[in-house]
Amino acid sequence: MSENILSQNPAQRGGSPRSGGPNRGPGRINPADRKQLAAQPVSLNRIAALFAPHKVSITVVVLLISVSSIVGLAQPFLVRHIIDTALPHKDVNLLLWLTGGMVAVAAATSAIGVVQTWMTTGMGQTIMHTLRTRLFTHLQKQSLGFFTRTRGGEVQSRLNNDIAGMQSVITSTATGIASNVTTTVATAIAMVALSPQLSLLSLIVIPPAIWFSRRVALLRRDITSSMQAELATMNTQVEEGLSISGVRLAKTLGTTGRDERRYTESSQRLVGLEMRSQLAGQWRMATMGIIFAAIPAAIYLVAGLPATSGGMTIGTLVAFTALQGTIFRPIMGLLNLGVQWVTAMALFSRIFEYLDLTPEIEAPANPVQIDPATVRGDVRFEGVRFAYDGGAEVLHGIDLALPAGTTTAVVGPTGSGKSTLGSLLSRLHDATAGRITIDGVDVRDIDPENLTRIVGVVSQESYLIHDTIRENLLLAAPDADDAVLWSALASAQIADLIAGLPDGLDTMVGARGHRFSGGEQQRLAIARTILRNPRVLVLDEATSALDNTTEAQVQAALDRLAVGRTTLTIAHRLSTVEEADQLAVLAAGTIAEVGTPAELRDAGGAYAALIASGEPLELVG
Repeated sequence: MSENILSQNPAQRGGSPRSGGPNRGPGRINPADRKQLAAQPVSLNRIAALFAPHKVSITVVVLLISVSSIVGLAQPFLVRHIIDTALPHKDVNLLLWLTGGMVAVAAATSAIGVVQTWMTTGMGQTIMHTLRTRLFTHLQKQSLGFFTRTRGGEVQSRLNNDIAGMQSVITSTATGIASNVTTTVATAIAMVALSPQLSLLSLIVIPPAIWFSRRVALLRRDITSSMQAELATMNTQVEEGLSISGVRLAKTLGTTGRDERRYTESSQRLVGLEMRSQLAGQWRMATMGIIFAAIPAAIYLVAGLPATSGGMTIGTLVAFTALQGTIFRPIMGLLNLGVQWVTAMALFSRIFEYLDLTPEIEAPANPVQIDPATVRGDVRFEGVRFAYDGGAEVLHGIDLALPAGTTTAVVGPTGSGKSTLGSLLSRLHDATAGRITIDGVDVRDIDPENLTRIVGVVSQESYLIHDTIRENLLLAAPDADDAVLWSALASAQIADLIAGLPDGLDTMVGARGHRFSGGEQQRLAIARTILRNPRVLVLDEATSALDNTTEAQVQAALDRLAVGRTTLTIAHRLSTVEEADQLAVLAAGTIAEVGTPAELRDAGGAYAALIASGEPLELVG
């Protein structure tokens, strides 16, 4: 399944329109849809389960469609009586009744159409809401590994474009089947009732008209597919080139000219495709125009010849012509049913494929009841082993105790497993062997919501949502008042800066927090963690990307945050390590030595050699 997820067409990057989505013209079945269904078959029972709560609505809609189609066929017969009877005989009373009937039929079909649209739209939106929320919730349960392997644009495409495409499936395709079948059958019966001879003529001229229409649709569909791919490319260029990070990269590398040329060329290609789309099959459309003009002409000719008229009245002729002009659309709709069906199944397949993903990190079925407020914070790693995606082990039998209320610093070379150790404690990943406990309870047995209240994480990359400072802080404590927020900011050494801003707590942080410097973003993230008030802290190289002055400010905030908490610090600077209660040196996924900084200095091991060399701590080993 993961291979299918990772091998999507590059045209879908950045959430591009689906080839089988609502913008796709009729024609041949898209090979990508066939491939999707072959890789991920869809059970009809599963789809039926989505519609099961709406059985009554579906029944009523089908009845409304049938009634509307039948009532609408009264119009030609009323016209016939007006022309053949009311007008020649100057029967005003009959004329009033017949014209009133025409208005009543139009009003009835319009009212039925409004009710039908209201019911189908409500049903469709309810089903889409159910799928959308289920998919979003399920994806949030996936591990970091899933999002590392899968492009963000692909996830957005399934969540937005595919589910949006189902709006057409649910509210248009499904109801269109019933409407087209009913209209085609009823219209054909009415045509035969009016004139068997002219009905036979229609059978001769309709097939070539349908053939030409499908040929034009096929041609335009292929061009539309190219247009969607080009639009996807332009969307990606906009996403990459006009984001804050993209603009900064372009300005610092001097690629603005290149980006402009790429976008201009893509836009120019789109112009050409649009021209081809508009001009596609014009000669075929012209031929169709001749055929459509020839149809009523042939009908009038047959009706006018004594040998073939059969005493046909003018009213019958007008009524039949009106019916013949309406039968083409539902027939075309039925001919495209196979394509619409496969497209619909492909959309369901793509959505169900994500819904069927098994979370690598699952919530315990019977979580241990633990009160975050009473947790001491005694952490132990017991025989912990870990490998990413079944690959080579990164950690090999880690045994490490973090006494409650103490600070443990971990140092080691790049790739030694330092950050992995911290991610296992916060359960961003699960150990493949061994266990990690907090106050004797395996973290895998703690409810995930409770674990986030027990273990707080401050990493090198702080993430702030595009909202105000207040809303960013309230993510950690939704019920906190302004006094509590200001207290947290003060503890994070950033209250004075925020107070000096014109909008204070209501200042927008900008996309990914770029309104503030790296150190300011870190301190806002620390304030957010303070509001969470966890008993256990993981500080994953939180100051490694900062300059010395900013690092000192952030480190002061971290020191205040760590007071009274069990802290695991992934360290890279000697000043941080020397303040720790305990130091663990990792090398090649194992613990090389553990002790206080003073003990390890005197032991003459890896840590002592590092101090003597003066190299950064991350180069040890």
